[in-house]
Amino acid sequence: MDQQITLSAGQAALIALWVAIVEARALGYSTLMLRFTPMMTGLIVGIVLHNIPTAMTVTAAIQLIYMGLIAPGGTMPSEPAVATAIAVPVAILAKLSPEAAIAVAVPIGLLGSYLYTFRFFINTFVVRLANKFADQLNERGITFSIVVLPIIVSLVIFFPTIFIALYKGTPLIAALVETVSAGKVFHMLSVIGGGLPALGIALTLTVIGKRKFVVFFLLAYFMTVILKPLNVNTVTYAVLGGIIAYLYVMLASPQQVEE
Repeated sequence: MDQQITLSAGQAALIALWVAIVEARALGYSTLMLRFTPMMTGLIVGIVLHNIPTAMTVTAAIQLIYMGLIAPGGTMPSEPAVATAIAVPVAILAKLSPEAAIAVAVPIGLLGSYLYTFRFFINTFVVRLANKFADQLNERGITFSIVVLPIIVSLVIFFPTIFIALYKGTPLIAALVETVSAGKVFHMLSVIGGGLPALGIALTLTVIGKRKFVVFFLLAYFMTVILKPLNVNTVTYAVLGGIIAYLYVMLASPQQVEE
């Protein structure tokens, strides 16, 4: 077996701890956003595995399939952070293309959503404890039951699960994929993964497909075409988008921007 098909216990623990913190919302509202986007998880995986360029390339492809997804009731059909935490190491270890990594990420993210649903189930018992403390007017108990205990529950559920999946499962998956990489299975993964980003893009277009927003989509498209020879980076586009958004708000609702 290739020596590169390995993941140390320390690396697996660091990535698992990150996912557990994100899924537990232990850092407040910011972790809610981290849960919904794979990008930061991909960066952490890249730092831990000492391969940020590959990690971010793969993560950018995974991000496309989650564009436009919403979380009604707090649940998602697939957990982006869980999917990224496992699919990106597999891609790095087995030298997968981003398209093939997407096909690996989708079923893993689905399994991650089951873990999150199980967390909700456990929290139903925590709510009973919170109600008990509320009846007793126990402020410390209420804080513990609605803030601290749910975080502990999430850490207990996600950390060992993700750690085992990374430490034991990821090298096996990577070795298996590397073994069959020259066959039809690998080709099928690449083809399927290459088509999945269209789902996220379609959802995004559905959101911005309202008549009054179509002009912004066309503006962004033609700006990209016109400015392509200048090699304009994403940060510049973000600044231009922010300025245009401000001008739109100022013209549409001037009272909102008055000091």
